[in-house]
Amino acid sequence: MSVKVERFSSPGKGNGLRAVSGVPAGGRVWSAAPLAACVSNTLTGEVCSGCFTRKGVWSVRSRECVCLRDLLPRAPTDSVRLAARILFNPHGTTWTSMSEQKRRGLSQLADMLQIYLQPEVPDLMEEMTSLPPSCQDPLSLLAKVACNCFTISDEELKEVGVGLYPSLSLLNHDCRPNCVVVFEGSRLVLRAVKDVCPGEELLISYIDTVSVTADRQRQLSDQYHFTCNCQCCGTQAMDGAMLCGEESCWRPLEQAHPRLEGLQADSQWTAVLENSGSLLSAAECAVPDDNVHKLRVADLALDACVNLGVWGRALTYGLKTLPAYRRYYPDPHPAHGLQLMRVGKLHHYLGNTEEALDLLRQGYEILRITHGEENPLTRRLSLKLEQCRAEIRPS
Repeated sequence: MSVKVERFSSPGKGNGLRAVSGVPAGGRVWSAAPLAACVSNTLTGEVCSGCFTRKGVWSVRSRECVCLRDLLPRAPTDSVRLAARILFNPHGTTWTSMSEQKRRGLSQLADMLQIYLQPEVPDLMEEMTSLPPSCQDPLSLLAKVACNCFTISDEELKEVGVGLYPSLSLLNHDCRPNCVVVFEGSRLVLRAVKDVCPGEELLISYIDTVSVTADRQRQLSDQYHFTCNCQCCGTQAMDGAMLCGEESCWRPLEQAHPRLEGLQADSQWTAVLENSGSLLSAAECAVPDDNVHKLRVADLALDACVNLGVWGRALTYGLKTLPAYRRYYPDPHPAHGLQLMRVGKLHHYLGNTEEALDLLRQGYEILRITHGEENPLTRRLSLKLEQCRAEIRPS
């Protein structure tokens, strides 16, 4: 049963949410279905638009389909499609607080929204009168969507879409939060990762926090229009470790990362592995594994190896990432739990059952808190643990 939450005025942050009663680490705090949600453009052929599982079923076949068909071969951005879904199924950051560049970007999205909706909503302004006053023009609606939507991920934290959850949009950010967000299909579930006292504010991380303070601050300012003043940002404690090693050697890793991500998005796994492998070899002696840019490239190399079936090399890269994951994702963090599970499965596939059991057990202890024991991922991991134990047990 979810713990009751309440809205309150959070000092220095505006509105926030806090727990009415205490909740232990691993407790399910709250859950909510989306007001509107859509599958990411890149996954519309793989993920069901209704249940957000990877089945390749396009279940929304009404006014949105008409608009998409009319716009082909072009496709609107995810935020435009999400804004349109609010109009199709009607039920804050202010414009003045945004940079000029952000305003121009939203203006272009507003134009796209009107073009996209033209087949079904020829008079967009009239249709928008069904929305709250603060959302009754395309720019305001898109601004609300951009600042308040959640990235919907699958159980392995891979992005599958975006959604709006008004009841949880008041959750504030902290780089070391006491809660995490996971998804059951498109339903958002808020879980405590620390013991939460009655009256304590519920906090999540809006971004992946494995970045130096300046980069985190820049991302939060650009996307959410605020400056984080959490303890982690105040101390900048991890910045030195994240940028350890010779700068002249880790800069090429940083600069290559966007290009490698592009190759990954296009499933060009051989190119990803060749490029990332060369970069990692060149930086091997001069850049420690804790360097955040080396970690990101190693993760891409691991992903490429898995997709290419190069299991031994995948295990090598995976093992190199674990100390950095442990350091930068304080337990219990789902990213660390998933990485332990992934490397543990590689050990098991290669016949290293005892090593697999150790890592899988560590991963399970994290994921039963972040995902819950009832989650399908956690249940599958429990079965894998039993399999490893049976293989080790004397016959």
